[in-house]
Amino acid sequence: MKYKISNFKVSPKDYKNLYSLIQNKYHLHYFKYKILQRSIDARNKDKVVLLYKLMVETKERISGVDVSIYKDESIKMEYPIWKYLDRPIIVGFGPSGMLAALYLARCKAKPIILERGSKIEERKKRVKELTPNSNVQFGEGGAGTFSDGKLTTNLKDPLIQFILNEFYIHGAKEDILYDAKPHIGTDYLEIIVKNIRLEIESLGGEFYFDTKFDKVIEENNTAIVYAKGDKEYTFKTRHILLGIGHSAKDTIRYLYNELGLSMEQKSFSMGVRIEHKREKIDYAQYGKFAKYLPAAYYKLASHNSSGRGVYTFCMCPGGYVLASQSDLGTIVVNGMSNNEREGENSNSALLVDVKPSDYDKGNVLDGIDYQEKYEKLAFELSKDYRAPANLVKEFLSNKVANSLRSIKTTYPHGLFFTDLNKCLPDFVIDNIKFGIQEFDKKLHGFNDPDAILIGIESRSSSPVRILRDLNRKSSNPYIYPMGEGAGYAGGITSAALDGLKTAMEIINGELK
Repeated sequence: MKYKISNFKVSPKDYKNLYSLIQNKYHLHYFKYKILQRSIDARNKDKVVLLYKLMVETKERISGVDVSIYKDESIKMEYPIWKYLDRPIIVGFGPSGMLAALYLARCKAKPIILERGSKIEERKKRVKELTPNSNVQFGEGGAGTFSDGKLTTNLKDPLIQFILNEFYIHGAKEDILYDAKPHIGTDYLEIIVKNIRLEIESLGGEFYFDTKFDKVIEENNTAIVYAKGDKEYTFKTRHILLGIGHSAKDTIRYLYNELGLSMEQKSFSMGVRIEHKREKIDYAQYGKFAKYLPAAYYKLASHNSSGRGVYTFCMCPGGYVLASQSDLGTIVVNGMSNNEREGENSNSALLVDVKPSDYDKGNVLDGIDYQEKYEKLAFELSKDYRAPANLVKEFLSNKVANSLRSIKTTYPHGLFFTDLNKCLPDFVIDNIKFGIQEFDKKLHGFNDPDAILIGIESRSSSPVRILRDLNRKSSNPYIYPMGEGAGYAGGITSAALDGLKTAMEIINGELK
């Protein structure tokens, strides 16, 4: 018999002895178990507990308030055979492109994938340089490859479990299947994206790395896609799945200005990365239990009196701050963690909502220009890729620190201490100050005077949305916008889900 046990509480000191704890509580002799869900309840710092949901299989009887009969609710995927004469073209091999390509490959569509950046083996070497088409933003796996690999999402969809399982099958650790806040880590993401590529290739998929989507024209009820790599390529298709990512600004400008795709402005965010000592964040979250638990994660948000939001994003426990620009003469920062999250510092984006009313001058693409303006200002302060920075104490006092104190930065190109007002809008600075004070009320020590603020973080999401209909088609009948760059996702899981659903719609929707 298979039982489901809910609300199984475990002390952080004992969570590595889960088998014995189950055995002792239910007086079992022979059984197997599977973790269905795990979370940490740290609301009471004096009594932090891990909460488990378990499947236990045994011939012995189990009873109790939190015990019920287990029912397998896992989704069973079907892969209809691709029935079109053309092969689908997938532009961009980030999370949306990966899951779309994987699904279509299993449907025997033999997708063609165009990726402006390099495959992961070469990309790893090039992220240390500023190579405009292969960097932290562009390349195999997309921007999410060099991140914490966080898989949390507010979306509720049964396909999410399928996506997590695919990541596990292709190399992630099993804990992503049950942790309430799952993450992969950059070191494992490198393995996963390569293994997904290899499966797609084994099913007839074809990759063109270091090859940039150039343009598309319509001819005889067919789209002709032009791409440029080591040579120029031409492909004919009726299905272009556009997963270009939020930093492909040149492509977005082409799609709007020359192809005439319908788009709209949308809100995005700007701010800084804040770096703390990991041990202080761990203690603030878990108190005396911190030494027994993995590096602590936080997610904080607040609104000022006018309703503008300030929040933390892409928090990287035990992580590193990266140079993430994709254009020469700009500064953009981001964060990443490896799977074990063992770095000395923890960092997070500290972001403020930017609304169309803040930047609108009458053009749909004004948000992109607004981003670029401040990214260039950030570079102009040092002119050598040192990132503009300040410490929390001085920042809150409208002063500029002279040097680092108790915290060493992980940012690889050095810092340039300056007034951050010189590279961020006033309302962003004011709300970051507000946020630091508000968040310290929820996470004591967040306003550590030695914490480092590093600018600027401006690529958390796209400033535009490429409009699409209920069948996921854009105003061009051959183009299917998907993922973060199209304005329909905000993280690895949501982008992967959007790409998967786009591929499923093309096969299941159009063939009805």
